[in-house]
Amino acid sequence: MAATDGGAGGPQDQRAAQDQNAAAGRAGTGNLARMDNGAGTDNGAGTDSGSATRASDRERDAVVQRVQDAFAEGRLDDAEFDERSRAALTARTHADLDALLADLPAAPAAPGQARAIPGPGRFAVALKSSVRRAGRWRVPERYTTVVYKGGGWLDLRAAELSGPVTTFLAVAYKSRVTILVPPNVRVEMTGLGVTQDVHDEDPGYRLPADAPVIHVRGIAYKGTVEIATRPPERPALHG
Repeated sequence: MAATDGGAGGPQDQRAAQDQNAAAGRAGTGNLARMDNGAGTDNGAGTDSGSATRASDRERDAVVQRVQDAFAEGRLDDAEFDERSRAALTARTHADLDALLADLPAAPAAPGQARAIPGPGRFAVALKSSVRRAGRWRVPERYTTVVYKGGGWLDLRAAELSGPVTTFLAVAYKSRVTILVPPNVRVEMTGLGVTQDVHDEDPGYRLPADAPVIHVRGIAYKGTVEIATRPPERPALHG
């Protein structure tokens, strides 16, 4: 009888244990699903908030510097450089800044010792000829150019400024001297016959307090010394 009672009770106990294990498995699966869903929601919210973070003046300036490097490397033309520089200065969020660099390679890692860019000297004189500086060149803190019956073109958009304040003395005798500056600098002008592009009088953005300063002291006789952030439009070619 002992054997008969043990045989009758065994299958019932096994079925009860199986039912309890199945219920516990279903409960555990539901808990894992709820945990996974909760984690996914948190990650998504974190990504969106990072893109919507407000940009600082320092971050805007870093993007402008990268755009200047790309312009010096020939990756952007004049119009693209001007458009992206101004967009960076008015960007509100990290997403706005990231969009301006989306098709540009990452900035190269800074070497242990940066190679010095040679400068053209502190003086440039042209007599019935022209003075032209453009591309990647190092500008001294004080630079003087004198043009007599010729032309002058000083393009600073991809240049390296030596200090926080750069002073230009430009003398134009029956000549035109054009100084082309990037949009992220503050320009101060004094002298006779000095003009500024009318499109640059109200740029529509606020420069940071520590923005580089370019001070132009001009003297023009039957000529002009002009400052602009955009190159003059080229005349259309007619076939």
